[in-house]
Amino acid sequence: MLMNKKIWLLALVLVVTGVVTGALVQRYVASMSMPPQGEVAEKKILFYRHPMDPAITSDKPAKDDMDMDYIPVYEGEETGADASTVSISPQVVNNMGVRTARVARTPLAQIVSAVGYIGVDEGRLHHLHVRSEGWVEGVRVKFVGQRVRAGEILFEMYSPKLLTTQQEYLQAHDDPMLRRAARARLQALGMAEAEIRRLETTRKPRRAVAFYAPADGVVTVLAIRPGMYLQPDTEAVTLADLASVWVQVDIFPQQAALLRAGQEAEVRSADAPGKVWRGKVDYLYPEIDPVTRTLKARLRFDNPDEILKPNMYAEVSIAAGEAREALTVPREAVIQTGSGRRVIVALDAGKFAPRAVETGMEAGERTEILSGLKEGEALVISGQFLIDSEASLKAAFTRMSGETP
Repeated sequence: MLMNKKIWLLALVLVVTGVVTGALVQRYVASMSMPPQGEVAEKKILFYRHPMDPAITSDKPAKDDMDMDYIPVYEGEETGADASTVSISPQVVNNMGVRTARVARTPLAQIVSAVGYIGVDEGRLHHLHVRSEGWVEGVRVKFVGQRVRAGEILFEMYSPKLLTTQQEYLQAHDDPMLRRAARARLQALGMAEAEIRRLETTRKPRRAVAFYAPADGVVTVLAIRPGMYLQPDTEAVTLADLASVWVQVDIFPQQAALLRAGQEAEVRSADAPGKVWRGKVDYLYPEIDPVTRTLKARLRFDNPDEILKPNMYAEVSIAAGEAREALTVPREAVIQTGSGRRVIVALDAGKFAPRAVETGMEAGERTEILSGLKEGEALVISGQFLIDSEASLKAAFTRMSGETP
């Protein structure tokens, strides 16, 4: 029990000592940082400057939209460096990976953005039906999703009608008119040109006639198996050519009036970072969806590498309207804040300063600047958040040092 009392007494002594020492240090630091008697009174405040935008001033104390005090500017300081301007050595700039870009006038078109759903280009679907009844004798395609090449055999079928017509064609060898008629019947029954030429060469009818892929593609429907009885109304095989895809998007009614068939469009997918596909608006559907209250638009994109797959989602940007010249900056240069937007301007001799800007339309990787910048000024587009934080801290310390104790 006595030991516990000693421990508590020792702890109390340490706490009191710490408090007294802290108070003495604080008083000493305050006395060292205070200006000599009468120095503040000798300075005359000329005006007050916005803490983040030196171009904005006031002749009386004020606060900005974030409730931050304007910084007093004393006589003799009006031409000095802005309180929020920071200086960074070249080595630190290099270590931070700071990159800059110029404010420039570029063509700018209004952009309609939407989420797209990728599907097959229905104009490049190939549905294979037979044109006479028969029995499937062999299937070369093994599964849905299999990739096939144009001219590749898909399946063989025995059709009594096809066999009889082959025999008639061979029997009409000496009669050109009958021969042409028999050949036309073979074509009408769906016999491939390669099979007809083989018949002419071998002069032997083929029991099982081969059916070929009409184009490169992926099998999306496979409704046959060996031994099945096949009729013309049966969809035997369907191939999808993915060298071109459709992208379906839902457009809000207020944006629909901006769209026209033939407008340029871009698509990006999270599954292929950095890759951009360029295509066009192919069709605008005539009805509003009764559930989503949106208008459907169809876009077409070339997909030679077949990276875009059916049922994927993608980000779509459509250039709506004619492009116009505008003052723009890279989109990543603009910093979003609670009170507005600003950029970091790269000044001379390793100096950087934040500046409030008014932005307009965004198009692709560019943002329109309505006010706050001039053409040719250099902006930070990488590392600007660190510089902005440093500038904010410097401005805050300047405000504190300018307050009257």
